[in-house]
Amino acid sequence: MKKSLIVLGVIVLVIVLVVGSGISKYNSLVTMETAVDAAWAQVENQLQRRADLIPNLVATVKGYASHEERIFTEIADARSRLLAAGTTEEKIEASQNLESTLGRLLALSENYPQLKADASFIRLQDELAGTENRISVERMRYNTAVQNWNAQIKRFPTVIIANMFGKEVRPFFEAAPEAREVPKVEF
Repeated sequence: MKKSLIVLGVIVLVIVLVVGSGISKYNSLVTMETAVDAAWAQVENQLQRRADLIPNLVATVKGYASHEERIFTEIADARSRLLAAGTTEEKIEASQNLESTLGRLLALSENYPQLKADASFIRLQDELAGTENRISVERMRYNTAVQNWNAQIKRFPTVIIANMFGKEVRPFFEAAPEAREVPKVEF
């Protein structure tokens, strides 16, 4: 009888340890997932800031380059796609598209010396540059949080708990394919 009580006690202790460990792993997953979500929210804040600056920048450029309607339409479309994107993957793709289109707008400004000297344009261009830097920092923080998350949910025994609760790998915010191309500078 004493032996069976000891065996039962050991079994109960093992079960308590396993359940406790599982609860601890789950709680750490919740903390990490919240960190990934918070990092993504910061990326979205900066993307929204950029999207809010664009109409002012476009309006300033339009005054000097009104015949360049195609680029203005592309920017408006890219901005709309960013604001309408639902998933993280869609937002990443829309942001990359908008970034590429904005680059063409800023390149267009090179053809208009009086635009480059306009105080409003200079201020908006500086704000946009600052926003791009903020986006870069927030992307890095998001990617760090995603790296930690993805590594954690793939490790044993956390992978078992992650699969039980439907926790999935998150996408990284990667550079657009166009960013890998060397820009052409012409004089």
